[in-house]
Amino acid sequence: MSVTELDLDGDTSASTTTEDPLIPLARQLLVEIGEDPNRDGLRDTPARFARWWREFIDYDPGSLGTLFESTGTNQLVVVSDIQVWSLCEHHLLPFNCSVTIAYRPTGQLLGLSKFARVAHQYAHKLQVQERLVDQIALEISNLSGTPDVAVIAKGEHLCMSMRGIKAAAQMTSTAYRGEFSTGSGLRAELFDLLRT
Repeated sequence: MSVTELDLDGDTSASTTTEDPLIPLARQLLVEIGEDPNRDGLRDTPARFARWWREFIDYDPGSLGTLFESTGTNQLVVVSDIQVWSLCEHHLLPFNCSVTIAYRPTGQLLGLSKFARVAHQYAHKLQVQERLVDQIALEISNLSGTPDVAVIAKGEHLCMSMRGIKAAAQMTSTAYRGEFSTGSGLRAELFDLLRT
C-alpha cells in the first residue's frame, strides 16, 4: 500500500507516492533483533510485513445485512466452529478462536455467511477475546433485530503459548444477551445442541 503526500497547497492531484511507513519500521525491527534486512530471504520482508498489516487491519467483511423471512417461531439458530484469527492488543501476537453464535430470530433470519463476516470483522483488529465475543453478540443482535444472542469463543493465544509461561491452553469467553442471559432454558438448549 502506498501513502499519498499532500503538496504544500493541500492539493492531492499533484501528489507523489511514498514508501509505506510500516516498511522502515519493519527494517528497523529486523536490525534491532540482530538481522540484516538486506540479506537474501529478508530483502522483501519489510514490504511483505507492511502489506500483511494493511490487509489484516483494512479487512472488508462485505455485505452484512442479508435477511430472510423466518419460517417458524421460537427457533434456535446455531452457527458453530467459525475459525477466526485476531491479534492480542497486549503483545501484538496472534490468537485463533473457534466461534459459535446462537440467536433466536424474531421474524427474520440472518443470512448464513453473515455470521462469519461479523466474526471476522471484529477479529481483524487489535483485540482481547472477551471484547471480541461481546462485539460479535451486539452486532448480531443489531443486524437480526433480536435481543436473544449468545456467542462462545474458544481460543489459543500465542502470547501465552510462545512467551511467558510457554504453555498451550484454551481460553473460553462467552457473551449472553436477552433470554440467554436471563433464562436458563435457552442456554441449556444451546449447550445440549453443542454436545450432539
